[in-house]
Amino acid sequence: MIPTNAGRISTPVAVPSESAKRVLPWLVAVAFFMESLDTTILNTAVPTIAKALDVAPLSMKAVMSSYTLALAVFIPISGWMADRFGTRRVFSSAIGLFTLGSFLCGISSNIHVLVACRILQGCGGAMMVPVGRLTMVRTFAKSELIRAMSFVAIPGLIGPMLGPIAGGLIVGYFHWRVIFFINLPIGILGLYMVYLHLPDYRADHIRPLDTIGLILFGSGIALLSYVLEVFGEHTLSGRAMLGLLVISALLLAGYGLRAMRVEFPLLRLALFRIRTFRASVSGSYFTRLGIGGIPFLFPLLYQVGLGFTPVQSGLLMMPQAIAAMSLKMTMPSILKRFGYRGVLISNTIVLGLLIALFATIGADTPVWRIVTQVFVLGFFTSLQYTSMNTLAFADITEEQASSASTIASTMQQMSLSFGVATASLVTAFFIPDRYHTSPPEMIHGIHEAFLCLGGLTVLSAIVFRELKSDDGDAVSRGAAIQHVG
Repeated sequence: MIPTNAGRISTPVAVPSESAKRVLPWLVAVAFFMESLDTTILNTAVPTIAKALDVAPLSMKAVMSSYTLALAVFIPISGWMADRFGTRRVFSSAIGLFTLGSFLCGISSNIHVLVACRILQGCGGAMMVPVGRLTMVRTFAKSELIRAMSFVAIPGLIGPMLGPIAGGLIVGYFHWRVIFFINLPIGILGLYMVYLHLPDYRADHIRPLDTIGLILFGSGIALLSYVLEVFGEHTLSGRAMLGLLVISALLLAGYGLRAMRVEFPLLRLALFRIRTFRASVSGSYFTRLGIGGIPFLFPLLYQVGLGFTPVQSGLLMMPQAIAAMSLKMTMPSILKRFGYRGVLISNTIVLGLLIALFATIGADTPVWRIVTQVFVLGFFTSLQYTSMNTLAFADITEEQASSASTIASTMQQMSLSFGVATASLVTAFFIPDRYHTSPPEMIHGIHEAFLCLGGLTVLSAIVFRELKSDDGDAVSRGAAIQHVG
């Protein structure tokens, strides 16, 4: 997503050379690959890392969700940072933070340090891809931009596909710490190439940063995430958690009031008055609460419950990404034929039923059936994401596009973070002891979680009922639909 433009754009410090224009898409593509790979590569390693750090596998939800939560909190200021300090400085700092975070994750000795270092990684990732894309928008003419951006999008599709099997291979044949160390040479090379080739753009006039809004929003989201992480861990009393929830709600409500009154809010909540944008973003949030925890549950089911190796677990997760890539060309025709309202309502219900169907997978289930179910889930998940992400811009003007993109990206990362926490909480509720769980007990808990998450996904279809039958026609029947995960 392209972050908010903070002001009128000046010329770069140095006019980009042809060699710089050739290298720039590769730089952004590698950054996109690193970020997207890191969202999935840990999934298959969860049981192994949990054992090494002497924690329950379900407690690893904090490691998974902290990264995406950091993305959600810091994506909104990426555009302002680039315009204030220059794209080259911010992009190189982002790569440096991400690389440093990766190194510190690799040497972490306990789960608390690992979570803190994952947050540092997320801070870098939040700046890396948005600022890289913004640099490309300012470097390439419109006639060149589509080809360049299409090239950059490819690693974002490949990363999630390679992540599960790469994580499985690393923990199967090397050490789980290698998962983080592989980012080091890529990051160091990236820093060198940025220094040589990345154009440095700034804005002539910079809008003021909504610092108070950032504090209110970031604190409210972080506090809510913390409550979800410790819920069920018996580290806080019920009264203390209720108090923290109230404080979190007050912080977020305070941000909402502020955002409607200030001239330059962190997130332009006024855009939610647009029906298609509101339905898309809110529907995406609630749908991803159900879908977002599935990649966390699959490795637990395969490895802890069914006894598969990390490599086998990674291979069983790949069909989902393969389906998303191989079938995405059919999605524009589906949306053109049935319209956004029909697709989103029916597809959301189908997705919920497919998730619930995984509650039937047990020790006697043949592998071909698991692969088939995962592949089908991948297709309908990709159709859902494509539909929601493109509908968000159906009635958005060019002036509103960057703000809408920032909100959509932030809400997406928030829902993925909370989705992992929700999946873990539901599973833990149905097992007697998360710290000493037998394979049958783990399978039972995950089965119940699939049923609950499936039901939650079906209920989220209600959000799309406010759409009209012709909403989004300008997108589905006109401009080409670009797949965004």
